[in-house]
Amino acid sequence: MKIVSYNVNGIKARMERLLEYLDEQKPDLVCLQELKGADETLPVGDIEKAGYGAVWHGQKGFNGVAVLARGQQPVERQRGLAGDPEDAHSRYIEVEVGDLVIASIYLPNGNPQPGPKFDYKLKWMDRLADRAQALLAEERPVVLAGDYNVIPHDDDTFSVRAMASDALMQPESRQRYRSLLAQGWTDALRTRFPAGGIWTFWDYQAGCWQRDAGFRIDHLLLSPQAADRLTGAGVDKEYRGREKASDHAPTWVTLR
Repeated sequence: MKIVSYNVNGIKARMERLLEYLDEQKPDLVCLQELKGADETLPVGDIEKAGYGAVWHGQKGFNGVAVLARGQQPVERQRGLAGDPEDAHSRYIEVEVGDLVIASIYLPNGNPQPGPKFDYKLKWMDRLADRAQALLAEERPVVLAGDYNVIPHDDDTFSVRAMASDALMQPESRQRYRSLLAQGWTDALRTRFPAGGIWTFWDYQAGCWQRDAGFRIDHLLLSPQAADRLTGAGVDKEYRGREKASDHAPTWVTLR
C-alpha cells in the first residue's frame, strides 16, 4: 500500500500534474495540502473520475487539506484540532480507510519569527501533539502525513546558514517535532535515509530546483502498529521538475 503526502500549492493550478501523478503512480492513499480553495470550488468530480474517493477540508485562498483513497471512500473522523475554538484555518483532516487511520496535516509556516505567526505555529504543534498522543492510545496503525514546515536536522537542508533564521529551523520548532517522535512515532523517511540529504521542497526562487537547493519538510509519521508494516519510503522527486509543478515533491511510504 503506497501512502503519499503531497503539498500541491493550489489544486486548481496543479490539477493536470495531480491527475498525471494519480494515473502514473496509482497510490492507494494521498494526503493533499495547500488546496487554496473553498469546499464548493474543489474539483471533486475530476478526482472521482480518476477513481478516488475523498474527504475535503477546504478554505478560500489558502490552506486546505484532503485525503484521497483509490477505489473507496474514506470515512471522516475529525476535522481541525481541539484547543483553540477561534482557529478557522483548514489545516487538519483525519479519516479512516479499512484498519488504517490517516491524517493530512498542513502545519503553520511561522514566518516571520519572532512574532504572532511563530507563536501560532508553536501552539498549533502543541495541539497536534495532544491529538497524536490520543491516537497512539488507540493502538492502531496510524499515519500522520503532511507538510510539517519543520526541518528536523541540519542534514535535512542544503544550507544551514541560508535557513538559520527561518521559522522552519528554529530550536522551538525542532524541539516540538522531537517531542512528537518521542511519544512513539517513527519518521519513515528518516528511517530509510538516516544520513539525510533527501529533499521534499525546492523554492521557485533563485534557481533552487536547478541547484538542488532544497530541504525536507514533508514527513510521514507512523504509529508503532504502522511502523511494523513499513516496507519503503521515498520522494518522487522527478515530479518537481515537470512543467508548472508544485514546489513540493510527492513524499511516500509503503506499508504491508
